[in-house]
Amino acid sequence: MSQDSSKPSFLKPTTENLSQAIFIVNRHAKTAPNPKYLYKLKYQALQKLLMEGKAKKVGLHFSANPKYSQQQSDVLVVCGEYSFHLPPSKTDFDSLPHLGKLNQCVRNPKSKLSLSQAKKLLISYTGYKENSSNNPANKKSHYQKPVFKKLGESYF
Repeated sequence: MSQDSSKPSFLKPTTENLSQAIFIVNRHAKTAPNPKYLYKLKYQALQKLLMEGKAKKVGLHFSANPKYSQQQSDVLVVCGEYSFHLPPSKTDFDSLPHLGKLNQCVRNPKSKLSLSQAKKLLISYTGYKENSSNNPANKKSHYQKPVFKKLGESYF
């Protein structure tokens, strides 16, 4: 047992570990330079948890930050001790109750999981990997400084 505690072990995909990982990925996505991948990873994980019956759609909330200043609703999904919001499908409006405004007093528990651990766990659980060609960090390496020729020299 002393070997297991000395080196970090890979997290098992339990409902509690997955919900913590989704929470960490979601929290980092809010400030990430390229949040699309992190939000997609969150979405894929929650969809799989919903299909497996490990998460449950509870109802609809009015969105705190609606697009184009129009009223918009999000689906409230509960997974373990954590709750998340997802974009609604058309069937969600028919099948789920509307819960009104989001209660700001309800908070998710804190988690000490790192972003890299959370991403590894969700990637292994969902099988969804980041497309490296869409990563803006990779695009920055293709930048070439402009070359300035002396007056009268040809660029060709």
